[in-house]
Amino acid sequence: MRFILCFLALLAGSQASAEQLTLDRLHSDPSLTGPGVRSLKVSPDGARVTFLRGRDDNQFQLDLWEYNLKDKSTHRLVDSKILVAEENLSDAEKARRERERTASFKGILSYSWSPDGKRLLVPIAGNLYLVDVSKPDQARMVASGNVLDPKISPQGRYVSFVRDQNLFVIDLSTGKEKQLTTDGKGTIHNGEAEFIAQEEMSQTTGYYWAPDDSAIAYKRYDESPVPIARRFEIYADRTDVIEQRYPAAGDPNVLVELKIVSPVSGEIRDVDLGANKDIYLVRADWAANSKAVLFQRQSRDQKTLELVSVDAATLAQKVLITETSKTWVSIFDDLRFLSNNKGFIWSSERTGRKHLYLYDMNGKLLHAISKGEWGVEQLLAVDEKSGRVFVESNRDAVIDNQTYALKLDGSTADKPVRLTQGDGWHNTSFARNGEVFVDTYSNPDTPPQVSIRRPDGSMVEWLERNELNANHPYGKYLDSHLKTEYGTLKAKDGQTLYYSMIKPANFNPAKKYPVFLFTYGGPHSQRVQRTWGNFFDQYMAQQGFIVWRLDNRGSGRRERAFTDAIYHQLGRVEVEDQLTGVEWLGKQSYVDPKRVGVFGWSYGGFMTLRLLAEASDKIAMGVSVAPVTDWTLYDTHYTEQFMGTPKENPAGYEYSGVYSHLDGLKSPLLLIHGMADDNVLFTNTTRMIDALVKRNVQFELMTYPGGKHGISGRPSQRHVYGKIEAFFKKNLKPE
Repeated sequence: MRFILCFLALLAGSQASAEQLTLDRLHSDPSLTGPGVRSLKVSPDGARVTFLRGRDDNQFQLDLWEYNLKDKSTHRLVDSKILVAEENLSDAEKARRERERTASFKGILSYSWSPDGKRLLVPIAGNLYLVDVSKPDQARMVASGNVLDPKISPQGRYVSFVRDQNLFVIDLSTGKEKQLTTDGKGTIHNGEAEFIAQEEMSQTTGYYWAPDDSAIAYKRYDESPVPIARRFEIYADRTDVIEQRYPAAGDPNVLVELKIVSPVSGEIRDVDLGANKDIYLVRADWAANSKAVLFQRQSRDQKTLELVSVDAATLAQKVLITETSKTWVSIFDDLRFLSNNKGFIWSSERTGRKHLYLYDMNGKLLHAISKGEWGVEQLLAVDEKSGRVFVESNRDAVIDNQTYALKLDGSTADKPVRLTQGDGWHNTSFARNGEVFVDTYSNPDTPPQVSIRRPDGSMVEWLERNELNANHPYGKYLDSHLKTEYGTLKAKDGQTLYYSMIKPANFNPAKKYPVFLFTYGGPHSQRVQRTWGNFFDQYMAQQGFIVWRLDNRGSGRRERAFTDAIYHQLGRVEVEDQLTGVEWLGKQSYVDPKRVGVFGWSYGGFMTLRLLAEASDKIAMGVSVAPVTDWTLYDTHYTEQFMGTPKENPAGYEYSGVYSHLDGLKSPLLLIHGMADDNVLFTNTTRMIDALVKRNVQFELMTYPGGKHGISGRPSQRHVYGKIEAFFKKNLKPE
């Protein structure tokens, strides 16, 4: 017994002396994740794996690296600082990066391979460089002047890009630049995705090359019908008056067209999108033989999605597939065309779960490639030679992401073969020939480890082992690292809800702890995942809080019965489910039910306000960052997908906003917003301030000059999370 007591005393002393995380360390270099990688790609010839990596002294300055599969060497291929020492970004580029959630990064943010695997196209700070991989130090600038969305054509004959709202190509054999459109100016844009498409449809481009380089299909839009939102962007040393074309729910959208242009002759032809102009052009692509353009047309109410085939020579059309829903039809990026015009793969949620289907080029369904009580997350690659399709799914565990192989002929539709190893989170990138894939794996106790693997999942080589040892940036904090526990609860309608919990350092089940409840709660998003990197959660647990997350109905990566529950009333079932979690917590012997606080950002900010307004008797305090407070202020595509228009659903809009519930808000509130937010407009918070003042509700406010939706930048991030921590400690007073 004496030996055991001595051992326990030593153990307690070791835990007490273990170095804990600090907010300063969370927001300094090197990254606690270790040498992480982004934008992994396998070269078309399968000889290299390329990726972006931050510097040791600045994790947000990205360079281009390569791993050579032949000699097994890893080295920096392109130094971003050599290409551009200091970046001066245009307002358009800054806005695009904000929408892509890359505003914190500098250097090389994207790149693309030539089809022969010999050259790379690298944009940086509005300039465009062509890099010969055999002579990377001789990068050649091929275009400048705020170049957007650059591409190498599928056959490698051209480089294309958008500049000043027009589409350009460069003939690489001559080096001659050619402007393909000339009317782009003012409200007219060519080759670009409009604001709504970028923000809500994951549409990163507005033009599409034919596989044989013969033509480009491109989007042309006119944003003149979209109302102008006049707003202030308040910076530390100035105030800009911005006139932003922002289509709020119920407002007119852009007028969109689809055109085809020849890079040789410059001839432009119009594709008929139909008599109804109030539609969304959500995707476009080409058949493998370049003889047809296929576009996806979504109705304004988002209950119908059509795949339309257009003969590239005659412009004759045929609707191949029509998807319908009583709520909304989701948009995916899984359309793949088989060689020799043999057909195409299409994804659909028509059974209530997302699955893949094979069609012929006339739109005839041949068979399902996947089926059953599970769903495909995304289609990764198609290897026609072996007759296999590779997909991501959470089939084995809702909170995981794994890679699976299916037979193209449908014979294994409900029997996918799992390729990735280790429970947790895998992101994979396949070579075009399907001979290898790169697997990035993590779990809550394992930082991202990157390996190169064969199609059966067997190891080829480590690209980044990233071992969590004494030399790792997180190594000195490993003894203080706290385990994440996972479990499930039942919603009021019987559906399964997943939660995660981190118990405080030196946890004593006889004590009662305060709760740090993080919520997002919105559609398309899953926040309870078995993955690495929730450092602020770890920090708050080390500060003495129970850290709690729960994915309510409506959140992502689930079946449609789960997501459709929010239709026409945002905030109803989401709040109900979060309170189910709070009630469960209150029954645990180690939880102090009077000290539960909530924090959320964006949709989570909205959820924080709704929770405080409806349950201040159960929620002791809240921090709401960049919240939507009135859904009539948010954009068309996102809001109308779930709510319809304000004219169609006035009662739903009134219920779903914050203001009709605001009389119930009694608990302390910290309201935070960036003063240059172009996504959730600052008006949401100024209206909230006014409503609280009129009700004589005291609250705290923090605004960030120049802050966009993510309040990005290291000083701002350090400050905002410091405010959140301080507010929790002040109001919940952990021991």
